[in-house]
Amino acid sequence: MRSATDSRGELEQQVMQLVWELQPCTAEAVREKLNRPLKESTVRTVLRRLEEKGLLRHTVDNRTFLYEATEPRQRAAANAVQKIVDWFCGGSVEELLTGMVDSEVVDGKELQRLADKIARAKKQRSTAK
Repeated sequence: MRSATDSRGELEQQVMQLVWELQPCTAEAVREKLNRPLKESTVRTVLRRLEEKGLLRHTVDNRTFLYEATEPRQRAAANAVQKIVDWFCGGSVEELLTGMVDSEVVDGKELQRLADKIARAKKQRSTAK
């Protein structure tokens, strides 16, 4: 059963996805792209809340607010995962990854493919220096 806060969190997530896609963007542009009918004032409220949380910032162009994310999607995702690792796994990335494999969120082959990709990226960075 979903609570009102689950719905609000889902709406904030959808709005953030659209801001990353459209930025800079207006509340009206976000409202038009949302897959549910909402008043522009509701969308502005969500945007304001996301700004209060530090996820968005705005500039003003002829009295129109233009929103953009404060950090790229990939960095925001990494920060969120770090919070999960700290909170649930006592800071252990190994515990998180082991749990993901055990829960079949990711299989061993995928984990190995990612490990290989990380190793290649590290090697490229070290040779580029």
